Amino acid sequence: MTFVGTYYQGRAGIVESHRTLFEKHLKGTRLADEVLDIRFYGPDTAVVTGRGDTYKGSRPQKLTKIQSYTLVREADGEWRIAAFHNTKRKPLLEAISFRTAPGLVPAAARK
Repeated sequence: MTFVGTYYQGRAGIVESHRTLFEKHLKGTRLADEVLDIRFYGPDTAVVTGRGDTYKGSRPQKLTKIQSYTLVREADGEWRIAAFHNTKRKPLLEAISFRTAPGLVPAAARK
């Protein structure tokens, strides 16, 4: 699931869409990411939450997308992405919602 809401299904469709993206709109960019959390659901399943972004030039200080990956360990022992969701953060809307409804502030961000 892309941050604009496009849903791709199957490896071939995902590969084709990324090939097109990096040949056109994202040509010459690099990927930046950081892991925020990893939760294991048994020995062969994990959910990873992180931030990410594409960029040209210097790596951005603040990454504008929040992402979740569902990973599975397959029979060959390798971890593979079973599902990925990418959402563009809206810091201004987030700040407004936190100010008008403080209960929406994530527990980890409360001081």
